[in-house]
Amino acid sequence: MKRRHFLTAGLLTVTGAAYGLASRSQAASGALKPVPARAKVAPPTKLSAMIDRAKAAMATHQSALLDSDRIGIADYSLHSGKERFHIVDLVSGTSQSFLVAHGKGSDLGHTGWLKEFSNVPGSEASSAGSFLVSDTYIGKHGTSRRLKGLDPSNDMAEARAIVIHGAWYAEPEMVSAHGKLGRSQGCFAFSESDLGSILEQLGPGRLLYADKI
Repeated sequence: MKRRHFLTAGLLTVTGAAYGLASRSQAASGALKPVPARAKVAPPTKLSAMIDRAKAAMATHQSALLDSDRIGIADYSLHSGKERFHIVDLVSGTSQSFLVAHGKGSDLGHTGWLKEFSNVPGSEASSAGSFLVSDTYIGKHGTSRRLKGLDPSNDMAEARAIVIHGAWYAEPEMVSAHGKLGRSQGCFAFSESDLGSILEQLGPGRLLYADKI
């Protein structure tokens, strides 16, 4: 499976600057490494639509953000066997994609498709909406990062301990063997090999947006 492929954002018709979303600490956060020219392809239409939604969410929650140069987008319209988590650089206009697991309560039959969202404690489901990326900590899944829900659809995220973490069931080998990833308890679970890059690029004060079309 080709992983960590980059996408040109030719369909990103409105940049972060056009939204008035210039990063408050962009100079300090540093730029991403140059995207290999051979890996550039046009972004899918659905990703473009998700980016538009995420930008609107970013504009709504701008006052809560420390950085608006980059945004994380979980497109749960796609099957868990697909790279459906995107880190979009609004400055360079590129996107990097990763595998991400969804919650058990969102896919009770373990089909690989997210059926529904929930914000209810104990549901073990994924929640839709805007999340503020918060602090890093060491927990039962190792290095993890807390999230704060900014919308009524996900405002129980902290109480539910919905976080970013690595997990064995989110490794690409799961897709090779079973055609899908395992399920989390509602957290954004990634491959251990991808986690470092995700945490580096999606630091505290940035926005993570989750939804399906």
